[in-house]
Amino acid sequence: MVDEEHIQHCMLYEFQLGRKASEAAKNICSALDQDAVSARKCQRWFEKFREGNFLLDDKSGRGRVSNFDQEALQALLVQNPQITQQELATTLNCSQKTISNQLRALGKVQKFGKWVPHELTDNRNQRVTICSWLLSCQNHLLFLEQIVARDEKWVLYVNLKRRPQWLDKNEAPQPMPKPDLHAKKVMLCVWWNFKGILHYELLPSNQTITSAVYSAQLERLAQALREKEPALINRKGLILHHDNARPHTARITAEKLRQLEWEVLPQPAYSPDIAPSDYHLFRSLQNFLLGKKFNNEECLKNALTEFFASKSQEVYNRGIKMLPEHWAQVVENNGNYIVD
Repeated sequence: MVDEEHIQHCMLYEFQLGRKASEAAKNICSALDQDAVSARKCQRWFEKFREGNFLLDDKSGRGRVSNFDQEALQALLVQNPQITQQELATTLNCSQKTISNQLRALGKVQKFGKWVPHELTDNRNQRVTICSWLLSCQNHLLFLEQIVARDEKWVLYVNLKRRPQWLDKNEAPQPMPKPDLHAKKVMLCVWWNFKGILHYELLPSNQTITSAVYSAQLERLAQALREKEPALINRKGLILHHDNARPHTARITAEKLRQLEWEVLPQPAYSPDIAPSDYHLFRSLQNFLLGKKFNNEECLKNALTEFFASKSQEVYNRGIKMLPEHWAQVVENNGNYIVD
């Protein structure tokens, strides 16, 4: 009878020569004994070898890797969380299946990171500095109630929504066309505070936001405030919250703001995560628009009016009053984006 350990050494030798398990079994049986090893047994051992287990002990268990360096694997994952299993296998000189088993043993799973607006570098310090200062200001009683948030958003005339289809088990679903990259759309410009919408406009299709256009918008906003919120501009003092787009910081705009005697709330660059319209109002608006189609601008404007009117004062109040919470998160995150 052929010694079992000798057969195992023969199988390892055949594996190292790069032969298939079935071919190796034939070679071993020809050299030793016609019943020395079955192709199935040889396949089982080759599977262990491919996983990096070269321990010639049948009691060691399938898939067990005796000499695998888990610390090296963990160090590579810390160094580059996006590294692939194939890259790990090449670096650690083992099979991809071994890497897969070890990752599972460590409880590792792959997750996609959420998209963020910008790769922050020097902006982090600016975000922390500004948010820290804003947190100190929010202790003033009327500070948040003085804020008027302003932002803009493209609104599509056709807002596609992919819906699941009820089908038989083997029935293929009807395909959905992708949204047109050059779909008809209009720019919504909106101003609101803790009570609700103060003013909004749809920008004409042949017009872009320039400092002159923006200054004219501010004058129309001022007129709307005289009718809706006279106390805000007469006694409390208005604090405008807008981003750092060039038309908002241009000399003409700055002069218009001085004439209106309005303050501007400091806003770090590339920071929609601390802009109330982006983290609050526009999310709800986008959900409202999904699946809707508008034949003309009047229909679209009516839908926007309906949406804004459907929201209670508490909804708008919550959007503004969440600002300190967002500022605090930026400080706690050392300037990194808030990821929901």
